[in-house]
Amino acid sequence: MKKMLAAVLYGAEDMRVEEVPVPEIAENEVLIAVKSCGICGTDPHIYRGHFPVPFPLIQGHEFSGEVVSTGAAVTTVGIGDKVTADITISCGKCFYCRMGQKLFCEEIVQIGVHTNGAFAQYVKVPETNIYKLPEEMSWEEAAYIEPLACVIRGQERANITMGSTVAIIGAGPMGLVHAQLAKMNGAATVIMSEMNAVRIEKAKNLGVDHVIDASVQDPVQAVLDLTEGRGADFVIEAVGAIPTYQQAFQMVRRGGVLVTYGAAPAHAIMEIKPFEIYSKELTIVGSYAGTYDTWLKAIHLISSKRFKPTDIISKSIPLTNIVDGIKEAMTNKDIIKIIVDCTVVRQ
Repeated sequence: MKKMLAAVLYGAEDMRVEEVPVPEIAENEVLIAVKSCGICGTDPHIYRGHFPVPFPLIQGHEFSGEVVSTGAAVTTVGIGDKVTADITISCGKCFYCRMGQKLFCEEIVQIGVHTNGAFAQYVKVPETNIYKLPEEMSWEEAAYIEPLACVIRGQERANITMGSTVAIIGAGPMGLVHAQLAKMNGAATVIMSEMNAVRIEKAKNLGVDHVIDASVQDPVQAVLDLTEGRGADFVIEAVGAIPTYQQAFQMVRRGGVLVTYGAAPAHAIMEIKPFEIYSKELTIVGSYAGTYDTWLKAIHLISSKRFKPTDIISKSIPLTNIVDGIKEAMTNKDIIKIIVDCTVVRQ
């Protein structure tokens, strides 16, 4: 049996890089040699046991690679194709699938979350989830398609309007992309709140209009001061913490839109005032993941150079260093985005 190197998570904080069998594909599946895979903000949560997953599990869902084998029934993908894949595998038969809402499928399986993913030399994917990529797109750029697709969905859920003011909490790999896409969608002013000095400078370099240093300044008051006391038209929480979600409710203007984008721990609870939502006529939208046409849009944005993943990526590491990479993503906020090179197994 052919073997491959993979990072297998056996339980909370128990990840081992070891040899495992190469996945066997069904007639409707494709085997991909993984080239690059990003460490997502969700991956440390899974690693620490804060996100429910089956064990053992190979994580990794932001990936690009080359097709090396196809099932007998596969007709649209060939060996040698440069590809990525929508990570959400749905049944296609339940109420939600028939309503065009596959993210809520009653039998949802997500690659790298519920089934083995791409922190490995090979990963298998259904043909229906595959997207072919332009030859000129680099492997690292292609590994950013999944997170970009997620942000696009968040922006579309918000329905940002021309000339609006958008406040974003958190200048991480998602918040920084939200800032760039908000400008593309017509926002006149983008305000960003962040505490880390490196991320603050990155936000400034990417053209964010006002960057608030939340370590020395009250971000809520700063947003109010920049909006004549009203608050922002749109507020995007891109941290996933109760204190920043509380700030978001205070930053949004009457009649405004609050986008719950940051993934808070599943058990986290916060107090809200229903009267405030009622009296301010707030619109609150959730954005869980990218799917549907957001994948094609992400591919087009990257291939057209309208969005450059290299602006966000901090470093690349070999697959054998994945545990250190996940720990660094958890603790070193000077690092914005880490890409795992699955073709290099030793440093």
